[in-house]
Amino acid sequence: MRDQRPTVTDLLAIKGKRQLSMLRVESLEEAEAAQRAGIDMLSVPPGLLDPAFREAVPTCFVFPGLEYGEYVSEEEYLRAAFKALKSGGDAVWCAASLQIIRRLRDEGVPVCGHVGLIPARRTWTGGFKAVGKTLETALLVWQQTKALEEAGAFSAEIEVVPSDVASAISRRTSLFMISMGSGAGCDAQYLFASDVLGTNRGHVPRHSKIYRNFAAEYDRLQQERVAAFSELVRDIKSGAYPEARHQVGIRRAELDQFLRAIEKE
Repeated sequence: MRDQRPTVTDLLAIKGKRQLSMLRVESLEEAEAAQRAGIDMLSVPPGLLDPAFREAVPTCFVFPGLEYGEYVSEEEYLRAAFKALKSGGDAVWCAASLQIIRRLRDEGVPVCGHVGLIPARRTWTGGFKAVGKTLETALLVWQQTKALEEAGAFSAEIEVVPSDVASAISRRTSLFMISMGSGAGCDAQYLFASDVLGTNRGHVPRHSKIYRNFAAEYDRLQQERVAAFSELVRDIKSGAYPEARHQVGIRRAELDQFLRAIEKE
């Protein structure tokens, strides 16, 4: 049976022609929902990948993230990358040094880098805020992009960069550019499922769009849990639980024989 998933070559062939959709998902249920909804690409924790994941998600292009700081040496990144690909990933997201990205590319690992606001390195760009609103910082994003090209990445997430800057960069780079809050001029639009579903109880980024209020539903379900558990406590105290239908019976003759037997002991 032909593999249904797109390849890196397929993505690069789409560049500049149409935008793809991408979600960060944290569970198999979210991944399966994304598959059924027609989402093109997924970002996932590496631990989510297993045969059940790929059975549920046969066509999405999947980026397991090699989270910055969880690995240190080239060998650690290589081992994690190979494990992720073997488990069903199609490429890896990596915000490590250019040296490590080169090493991954030399070993044939498709790499998506990160430019603009890089949360793990936000101290160098002033914290959680847009990058590229001045000539100096816009040139920084451009230089980051060209450096990733030279290092052998095939793609880059471009996060919270002015849309005009991101669009100009996307048109001038061979990288498949994935916009996280950087406008519609890139090759894909990337959001977190937690924001889309309204489960994020913290800061909601400007670029996020909330389509459902799962947090309210989760609150309602929690209240129902408490109510159900409270009713159980009351039933146990009053003797209403267990009823006869919740118990296993025994024939009277068998019970009488059992009682006589233990009384003899």
